[in-house]
Amino acid sequence: MSHPRLILASTSPRRKDLLALLGLPFHVVPPTADEHALPDETPANHVGRLALVKARSVAHHHPTSLVIGSDTVIDLDGEILGKPADLQEARSMLTRLRGRSHIVHTGVALVSEAKGIECVAVESVTVWIKHCSDQTLEAYLHTQDSLGKAGAYSIQGKGAHLIEKIEGDYPAVVGLPLRRTAKFLKDVGVNLPHPVEAIYRAKPYANWREFS
Repeated sequence: MSHPRLILASTSPRRKDLLALLGLPFHVVPPTADEHALPDETPANHVGRLALVKARSVAHHHPTSLVIGSDTVIDLDGEILGKPADLQEARSMLTRLRGRSHIVHTGVALVSEAKGIECVAVESVTVWIKHCSDQTLEAYLHTQDSLGKAGAYSIQGKGAHLIEKIEGDYPAVVGLPLRRTAKFLKDVGVNLPHPVEAIYRAKPYANWREFS
């Protein structure tokens, strides 16, 4: 029996790479979404809502497909930190994050209009940033790796050396909670070529083994 076409509603190369680990063919379609938080919206609720909004925006134009949407933010004492607009904002974010912990929330949604499917979940991970010197932060900022990353760092890239440890799902920090995504797909009858637990044992993604 053939399954609906799978679409990733994201322009993130990191989410594309993570979803590809499941071994399923899929297409990438950019979503449309107003990413501003609603009044009194918690960071966790924000990413869950946005993941669903993104998936719906693509599913509306591809009603017979299964569409995955996702969103990630940094939660610093209840304040949402998104992607920095420039290096100055990135510097400010990293200065606030260093020497303490914060929470990374990543929402994931699965939507199919034709099948009436709407699933959404939020994975939350605690991340501890080292008490880095100003020189260390400036050296990292100079790499431009901060730009385009929620919270101004990338655990899968050069930002890994800023991180002391994490508690939770590594792929969720990168941008897609792979276990949750796999469960959603299996629950709607999609057979996964690559078992998700085998992926978690192998950890075949940049820096994953460093944060086991």
